[in-house]
Amino acid sequence: MILGEGRVDGTARDPYGSGLMRVVYFGSGEFAVPALRWLTNSPHEIAAVVTQPDRPAGRGKKPTATPVGAMAESLGLPLHKTENANEAGFVEQIRNLRADLGIVAAFGQKLHAPLRAAFAGECINIHSSLLPKYRGAAPINWAILNGEPKTGVSVFRLVDRMDAGPVLVRRETMIGSTETAEELHDRLAGIACDALGAALGLLEQNLQHPGEPQDESLATQAPKLTKADGMLRLDETAEQIALRCRAMWSWPGARCLYRGADGRAEEITIAAASAIPTQAAEPPGTITSLLTVATRQGTLEIHGLKPAGKRGMGWQDFVNGRHVKPGDRLEAINP
Repeated sequence: MILGEGRVDGTARDPYGSGLMRVVYFGSGEFAVPALRWLTNSPHEIAAVVTQPDRPAGRGKKPTATPVGAMAESLGLPLHKTENANEAGFVEQIRNLRADLGIVAAFGQKLHAPLRAAFAGECINIHSSLLPKYRGAAPINWAILNGEPKTGVSVFRLVDRMDAGPVLVRRETMIGSTETAEELHDRLAGIACDALGAALGLLEQNLQHPGEPQDESLATQAPKLTKADGMLRLDETAEQIALRCRAMWSWPGARCLYRGADGRAEEITIAAASAIPTQAAEPPGTITSLLTVATRQGTLEIHGLKPAGKRGMGWQDFVNGRHVKPGDRLEAINP
């Protein structure tokens, strides 16, 4: 295996041959870390890792590396941090690596055609949905919010349109009935390793493998979340509220106000809840005699929550600490 800039003869591998590949990994977020770790244990050569620059984080606003950047540094991999991977000078740096393939996962920047063309086999992307469903920045959250029974990971070829390229591999999994977006994110990140391995197996045999075109009639969108997406509406059904609580954990969080008998309101984020088909007689948002919450249809049972500025806790701990009583209310937060 040849390390450094380019191969011994200064050329890329035969794009129609087979064998191991020289790759550049583009990633930033936590989702991309397991696949990078998997790649380091594979026979393929990592020519470089590309990530977003360090950002201020924490109370001290100290510049902090991305999860992928931190992993690459700990593994001693060649690391590039860039605000704009499509800048002409940076594209030339990547081209000089003479890599076979670009692999993208949770990178945070769109790769334009000149950068994709710097690779003999162009670029593939690891996406956390069963494309063409849930194209966009938040596929895990929207799949849960919409009550999907299953989701998965797709590895596809990058094209100009977002998440629209031909698919090389899909890996499917059922969504757990109580699984939060955070939990599903971590599980899909593991499944992504298997999906990437299968995709690289195809490309080892044919670097120009065309993949399967996506059916545009089945395409749906998963736009980036905002804080407003976490605002609970107590006039929804118990099932809809429970789905939102799971889909929005841990960010932006499904938030509402708890108002006790003294009239004071406290913001809470519901981390876990489930729907009970029994209909309560009280108006939506009212805490019932069973310490569940009345909704438009069905009753909501809260399991865990996080008061603003405090640590998470179980519902019973909150009930005991706040002396929650029937007739207290959960209310929507006014925008």
